[in-house]
Amino acid sequence: MLRKLIIYAFLILTPLGARAQYISQVIEYLPAPGQFINSMPWGLPVSASSLIGGVNGSLSLGAFGGKVVFRFAEAVENHPDNPYGIDFTIFGNATSEWSEPGVVWVMKDENENSLPDDTWYELAGSDYHFSTTLREYEVSYANPGGEEARDVPWSDQLGNSGAIKANSVHTQPYYPLSDSFPEVPEDTYMLSGTLIQGAVDVDHPPLIKSLRRSFAYADNQVRGSGPHTVPDNPYTLEVEHSGADAFDIGWAVNEEGSYVELDQIHFVKVQTGILHEGGFLGEISTEITGAVDVAPDHTISGMLDLLVIQDLSAEVDTGSIQLELYMFHMGRPVSLPQVQWTSSEEWASVDESNMLFLSGSGALTLTATVVGESSITASVSTLVNPELQVGFELREFDTGPTLYPNPVRDFFHVSGVEQVNLFLYESTGKLLMQLEDYTAGDAISIQELSPGLYFLKIGESRSASFLKLLKQ
Repeated sequence: MLRKLIIYAFLILTPLGARAQYISQVIEYLPAPGQFINSMPWGLPVSASSLIGGVNGSLSLGAFGGKVVFRFAEAVENHPDNPYGIDFTIFGNATSEWSEPGVVWVMKDENENSLPDDTWYELAGSDYHFSTTLREYEVSYANPGGEEARDVPWSDQLGNSGAIKANSVHTQPYYPLSDSFPEVPEDTYMLSGTLIQGAVDVDHPPLIKSLRRSFAYADNQVRGSGPHTVPDNPYTLEVEHSGADAFDIGWAVNEEGSYVELDQIHFVKVQTGILHEGGFLGEISTEITGAVDVAPDHTISGMLDLLVIQDLSAEVDTGSIQLELYMFHMGRPVSLPQVQWTSSEEWASVDESNMLFLSGSGALTLTATVVGESSITASVSTLVNPELQVGFELREFDTGPTLYPNPVRDFFHVSGVEQVNLFLYESTGKLLMQLEDYTAGDAISIQELSPGLYFLKIGESRSASFLKLLKQ
């Protein structure tokens, strides 16, 4: 009788361990070219099987667009009692200053045929709403041939091109070989997905960095020392339990960017989300080591609000920059509250439209704090260099048209124009609004529009410019 009581008590005290489930099947592994592809332990089809049953496997997805699709034995429930609302955790090999973020997608087996042939929903992470994020981005990789490592050329649908650089450490071919990946054409193939900008600095070695995204990306957060069955709080910087990357099914959005309500999911897809070289560390490539389902436990609680600022470039020129920031509650954006900005330097200031003005040089840190909620704060840092002689992407905004604030809630303004016609379009190309003879600084109301991404066309000639507008 005593033995029965002891066993019963053990079962009650260890619900997480008893109910934990891991990846049970890897359905698809299609990597992009990369330094680990075509070699053990990270880049062969057998590597995918290492993810099954635990969190200490080894699988590289290669450069942008490389992907893996897996499932658990049972459906992952979107349970209201899960800690912080988290439903599953994906483990990678990120460090404190080097993350290789992967975009995560989920699918419910709606037709109940046990195949991932229904609708994929992206889990909208902290960078999903930034104007620099591109959805349905396509990259084609060309096979350079040869039996040793060579640069793998790439090109995208926007006319950009580059290469996945070979290095002296990994000497095998980086383009997926047909004997291991017969589904990859021998000459060229295309991968697509969501592209995020990230925060990569490879110009100041040896301190090469790829900084963590705030939440909802794989291979993004370091591991913790706690049980991997207890998820970390994605809305804090600290590693509190298992570490790694926690995900809430409630972050799922459809193609239009609207949130959807899913009671459960059956399939998960992870896709490398950044296209960038990492200097002597090789290309940025998402790595996965496993995943675990989270069991309900209402006794674990913590902060659920988070302020996110888009990272500045590692080094910027003097001038003005439109800052982008969002307020989230349980991972979904809410109306941006009033924030108070503080600057580490007197020559940098941020106005009420979140426009940064710079008149000096040196290291700079900006901090935004929600008024009345001192615990909700976020910071960004950069090096301001007035002698910077590179093609800084935002430089032309100083003399060309720009819009502010962006993101916007109700009203926005356009600067750098005079007596010009403006056209506001949905992301689908549908014309929503036309303004004639617009004068710089006049307020434009979009109170009636739904939150989402829009495009503003300035002028009607062949030299007309387009700007992204994000409504909260």
